[in-house]
Amino acid sequence: MASDTLTENVPETMAAMLLTGHGGLDKLVYHDDVATPRPGPGEVLVRVTATAKNNTDRKAREGLYPTKEKGEVTSFAMGGSPTLTFPRIQGADVAGRVAAVGEGVDPQRIGQRGLLDFNLYPDARRDINLMPDYYGHGADGGYAEYVAVPSDQFHHVENPELADAELAAMGMCSYQTGYHMMTSAKVTAGERVLVSGASGGVGTALIQLCRIVGAIPYAVSQPDKADALLALGAEAVIDRGDLPTFVDRVLETTGGAPIDAVMDLVGGEMTDRFIDTMIADMNRRSTYPRLSIAGASGGNLSEIMWTRIYLYQVQIFGVSHGTREEAEQLVAWIRTGQLKPVLHAAFKLSDLHEAETYFVNRGSNYLGKIVIVPDSQWAEHGAPYALEEKA
Repeated sequence: MASDTLTENVPETMAAMLLTGHGGLDKLVYHDDVATPRPGPGEVLVRVTATAKNNTDRKAREGLYPTKEKGEVTSFAMGGSPTLTFPRIQGADVAGRVAAVGEGVDPQRIGQRGLLDFNLYPDARRDINLMPDYYGHGADGGYAEYVAVPSDQFHHVENPELADAELAAMGMCSYQTGYHMMTSAKVTAGERVLVSGASGGVGTALIQLCRIVGAIPYAVSQPDKADALLALGAEAVIDRGDLPTFVDRVLETTGGAPIDAVMDLVGGEMTDRFIDTMIADMNRRSTYPRLSIAGASGGNLSEIMWTRIYLYQVQIFGVSHGTREEAEQLVAWIRTGQLKPVLHAAFKLSDLHEAETYFVNRGSNYLGKIVIVPDSQWAEHGAPYALEEKA
């Protein structure tokens, strides 16, 4: 390994889960003879200990990012041509330890534990990210034993109170997306924020982030998850329930005050209801109604009257990923313990098919994130967090 000045005993080949094309789980093929990547100039080679599972893994695999026609099956190509080529190693939210360094990187980084800022940034700007590609899509990610990434995007996180699986559960795909939803909408202290899909990775991140900046999060989720979400920081938990009564139930919860900003992870027919919660009583507003949307789990099409949008001056922000500055702020909060992991369970890398099925069919007890751990790291970093039926 010529680029390494100091290194662990890095093997020539590694285990990895390869995505071989768009389609079902059969397109994910486990190999134990994949060439181990080498760190280039300015890069570190990370020995992966845990990688969080995100819904974007499934959507990219199945080609569920239509950008022109509603029936289109594709993977998004923000730069004009597809960056998802096959075979690809997915997995964006990588935690692990530096095993080797490339040219120009301090050898003292070897052995450091860290968390990856998953973005493939198109330029050096720190305040904007117009091309939201990422590790696991436009470049190989963490569903493997090793991954090579930029040194300045693998953030050192010592914090002995956090296990590696917990650190991965706080990955940027969820936390940075949630934070960028808030910064785009300029959420400030004292504002009432409605968080949809509150039990998932982005939702649980949003609840915590609202509290950090002093905003008041109202979670939309199932009643049986209320206790956990309240403990996480939700002001109240509102059941999606009967759609015609949803707005009335939100306003009853807020004492009649309109929601200031909505963090929408659902889309579909719910988006118009979410807007209703903000424009119900404009006389009581002191700021513009704002909706940030970063998901469409409830449907990719919504029927909205544009006259309501411009007459009520509703500001809408489409959000995907975030900025370098936001990533660094999140890491600072992780280091100081202000952000907490919400880890549901761990699965072996070789069991990724099972993890994907569990993720899609997750039941009422699901909260937060699941992480994928290389088989070679399982005993130390995965087994303590296995589901009871897998332990």
